[in-house]
Parts: sequence; structure tokens; C-alpha cells
Amino acid sequence: MAVHDSPAEHPLLEAKTLQTTPIYELVQETFRFGAAGETLTRAFLKHLSAVAVLAVDEQDRVLLIRQYRHPLRQNMWEIPAGLLDAEGEPMLDAAARELHEEADISADTWHTLADFHTSPGASNEAIRIYLASGITETPEADQHAREGEEAEIEKTWLPLPEAVQAVLAGQIHNPSAVTGILALHAVRTGAGELREPRAPWADHPRGITP
Repeated sequence: MAVHDSPAEHPLLEAKTLQTTPIYELVQETFRFGAAGETLTRAFLKHLSAVAVLAVDEQDRVLLIRQYRHPLRQNMWEIPAGLLDAEGEPMLDAAARELHEEADISADTWHTLADFHTSPGASNEAIRIYLASGITETPEADQHAREGEEAEIEKTWLPLPEAVQAVLAGQIHNPSAVTGILALHAVRTGAGELREPRAPWADHPRGITP
């Protein structure tokens, strides 16, 4: 049997919005499920979705940024990422923008590294992780003025093997960082292949052009 996620439609009986925020809606839907026609009600977050970037330099070091995350009350090591909050903006363009805004760098070469849903039982948020190489530092005069938690971002370049060990040792917990680091390790060891930067994502919840 082929292992491949695929769309599935079940008759929707009722849908209502419980709460709206700038980033997500809390919705509740009632639908008919299965051969027996069981009626189920589920609440979940309809999210803007996001992109993330694993940047690597010529020494095969990965870029990590340290950022405060209030829900967890933690400073977390992550990779640059951001919301798909610009109407119609392609995912690759959003990734390049976020890399500039959060890390003050740009990249010449891009690949699709991994796609995932952050919490499919509670949200429809989808994240594409890009691999970015051919790194160029942004001149200070052109750097983005960061605000809020982003104003305290710190950066470090970590050799890939050390990043992998940090993930496996439970020292890095951010899902995009964990997924991206392990995916790049899989590519480097021949267990997987990179995709082109505008690889299709046919069932992306927002239907955004890659």
C-alpha cells in the first residue's frame, strides 16, 4: 500500500466560529463520519499557516535563533519562520522575507526540505521548511527593525552534527527546528532527497502558490 496523505471529505452538518483573532479562528464543526454515519463535533484552530527556513553556510553549519515564547515561558532555539499573513504571497517569497527580517541574511539557493502540520488534531496550520544556502549578510543600513519578542533575537551558527545531537538530547524543542535539522541530516546521509523550491503542495489549507 502506498503511504501518502490524501484529502478526505465527510458531510458537514454545521460550522460556526467561536472566536476570531488576527492569526487564527477557533471554529466548531459537526460532521457525519464513517460507514455508520456517526455524528461528531470537533473544535479546532483555522490558522494562517507559516513558512520556516533552515539556513546553512559553507561550513555546513545551521543558523539557529533564540527567541522568547510566552505560552511556554521559555527562550527557545528555533529557525527563522513567519506567518503567511500577506494576501496571496507565495510561500517561497515569504520565506525569503522572513530570513531577511529575523536573521539579517539572504540566500542564493533554495530547496524545499520538509512539509508538516504542527498539530493536526487541533489545528489546520501547515508549515513548509526551506533549505537556504549561498548566504549573504544584509548590510546594517538595510537590516530590518525588529519589535516585540523579535527585538531580543540572538543568532548562532551550529555545526549540523551538533544540532542533530541537541535535538536528540532534548535540548531543542521547536517543531520547525527539530523537523528541519533531522530532515537535513537525512539528506546528508542519503536517506532522502531535496525538492525544488516551488514544489507543489496540492492540499495546503490556504491554497497558496509555493
